[in-house]
Amino acid sequence: MCGAVRYVVEAEPLNERICHCRSCQKAVGAAFNARLMFRADEVELTGPVKTAFSSPGVKRGFCAECGTTVLSGREAAGVLAVTSGSLDEPALFRPTVHIWVSSKQLWLKLDDGLPQFAEAAPA
Repeated sequence: MCGAVRYVVEAEPLNERICHCRSCQKAVGAAFNARLMFRADEVELTGPVKTAFSSPGVKRGFCAECGTTVLSGREAAGVLAVTSGSLDEPALFRPTVHIWVSSKQLWLKLDDGLPQFAEAAPA
């Protein structure tokens, strides 16, 4: 939001998903987390990022200046996901699936035709 944290990724995302799990809901303060996942070594990150573990093995990152959530990742898997709302051009986000819809907010209607999984998507 404030621009203090920046990242550059030249690679194509491994996946682009909308996660409805409670951990994501709490971390981003919204009904879901729309994010793009990359190999961690493909993401060049600069700025004052604070991190915290939100669940076993999942680290979340936010701007130390304004508090905006910008990333999450699994260090053991070598992946890092950036929030679609933090993109300079958020319209580039092209989700392919909804995951953890078992935790989806009851008022949210998913009628975009994307596949839905009760928990994680198959590998």
